Amino acid sequence: MTKLWGGRFEDATHALMEQLGESISFDARLAPWDIRASIAHARMLGASGIIPREESDAIIAALEEIGREIDDGKTTWDMGLEDVHGNIESMLVKKIGEAGKKLHTARSRNDQIATDMRLYTRDQTDTLIRLLHGLQRAILSCAEKHVDFIMPGYTHLQPAQPVLLAHHLLAYFEMFDRDRERLAQIRRRINVLPLGSAALAGTPHPINREQVARELGFESLSRNSMDAVSDRDYLIEFCAEAALLMMHLSRWSEELVLWSSPAFGFIEIGDAFTTGSSIMPQKKNPDAAELTRGKTSRVYGDLLALLTLMKGLPLTYNRDLQEDKEPVFHASDTTQLCLAVFAEMLPTITFKRETLRKAVGQGFMNATDLADYLAGKGVPFRKAHQIVGEIVRYCIQKDKTLDDLGLEELHRFCEVFSKDVFNALNITTVLTRRNQPGATAPEQVREALREAREKLATHQ
Repeated sequence: MTKLWGGRFEDATHALMEQLGESISFDARLAPWDIRASIAHARMLGASGIIPREESDAIIAALEEIGREIDDGKTTWDMGLEDVHGNIESMLVKKIGEAGKKLHTARSRNDQIATDMRLYTRDQTDTLIRLLHGLQRAILSCAEKHVDFIMPGYTHLQPAQPVLLAHHLLAYFEMFDRDRERLAQIRRRINVLPLGSAALAGTPHPINREQVARELGFESLSRNSMDAVSDRDYLIEFCAEAALLMMHLSRWSEELVLWSSPAFGFIEIGDAFTTGSSIMPQKKNPDAAELTRGKTSRVYGDLLALLTLMKGLPLTYNRDLQEDKEPVFHASDTTQLCLAVFAEMLPTITFKRETLRKAVGQGFMNATDLADYLAGKGVPFRKAHQIVGEIVRYCIQKDKTLDDLGLEELHRFCEVFSKDVFNALNITTVLTRRNQPGATAPEQVREALREAREKLATHQ
């Protein structure tokens, strides 16, 4: 079999080298993007007079036909042709003969694959942004549905202060909104055309890079041919954002696992996103959350693989860069799947209002407000903190809550207490008093919900 580069070689490639060097087993999925870029390149070659216009038209028609055949599953990929580029070029030559061999004029596989990967990654970025929008919409709907549910807030996984469930959910809305912003920023850096850089130094042919950029939707041209064929920063950024996004999903997964356990009992996840046990008939396991938490580690690995791949490469292209694709493919596929799962799973979750409310009554979650009450009466906060700590210790010894204490008991610790202390300890008051922008007061949460709705409408 004649290689694209075979003219200089006498001996056949060793079978093991064929196995080591092939990438068609994973880069065949780039075929739609390779064909798009090749069509734009062929059109430019014809328009610029580099090849005859009729040959350019024939190449374009044949590439479109090849694309349809690939979509229909009629294509057999040949490992001996190494990669997606060699396979498609071979198909092209079989269809139109010698004219097909002119497609590679003024380009190299180096700038060809760089272009394919930018097109692919741009599309995957758009898909992630769309899926994030869907998940944010699901979060917002869930928060609005449960806007008056009260739940414990935690630090160190210990009961801390009461919050609205909607406020807690909106924390994830904010995380995913930062993910959306980062993806939009990364997209601009992805959307740079490297085609025209050829192997590393550019081409002597009078190409029109601007025409190709317009057809493929690139916003700008690469400014240095050596950087263009060897740059993989955009892939690292993409995987870094995928890792961040998965980290946010993993944090949420951890909470769903905890909340669905009988020890918390805050939620029940719908049957469609849980599984059972092969031996224990009573089990209902939060597997969607657990699998997402587990898959996060693999996306982290994708990022580390790319960073390690690039750390010692001299300019410009090196064959090592063949290994950049599988981590990106995996990170993209996994993150998209997990986002889709969460958007569908969230509406199936039942939040147990009374269990959440009962949990708020445990763990002295209004203790800070008791200290703030004393501070409001002129007691230095550090002293107030000490006094309330002693009261909490007393309650633990007597198996009481702060709400169980009478005024006489409170006076044992500080004479400043008066009857208005009981209103200060009321959970509704505790929530309502936290009425600053970004806090958990009902008024602020409703405003945050309104702003979130506006933001989603803006980004549609």
